[in-house]
Amino acid sequence: MRLSLDQIVNTAEQLMPGQKMAAKNCAWLEACGYPGIILLLEASADERRSLTFTTDAMGLDLQNVSCVFLGPAIVDHVLTHGRVFLRNVRHGLYLLPLSVEANIGIGCPVDPAFALGGERSKNPYTEKLEIAARDGVVVDDALWRALEAN
Repeated sequence: MRLSLDQIVNTAEQLMPGQKMAAKNCAWLEACGYPGIILLLEASADERRSLTFTTDAMGLDLQNVSCVFLGPAIVDHVLTHGRVFLRNVRHGLYLLPLSVEANIGIGCPVDPAFALGGERSKNPYTEKLEIAARDGVVVDDALWRALEAN
């Protein structure tokens, strides 16, 4: 099924009322070939959605609270305090669109423990996002129905 970025954002926001940034990040990830919808569906079942950050010698312990919810606060923390190592990361891919937008480097987003900070020299996702905005995003029919059903 081919969907517009707006369709993905609007449906994701229905699942996560008040989480417009998470909905936008979901569409961004899908447009770039990452499993934004799957991760959003997983996070929607989480009871714990917030965390007070305490930096220790090892960085930030995210205590498995989803980055779907923590992402903007983590990026704000990095912009204020500099590079940080993250532990017990859940849905770390949701940091990727935010780090690209803020032009900060990100470690391997597939790794469950990666560093965030540094400086990005170019946006490697521009072309993918332009194509998605123009042509839409291909989303698995069953996955889309699961998102709509929630």
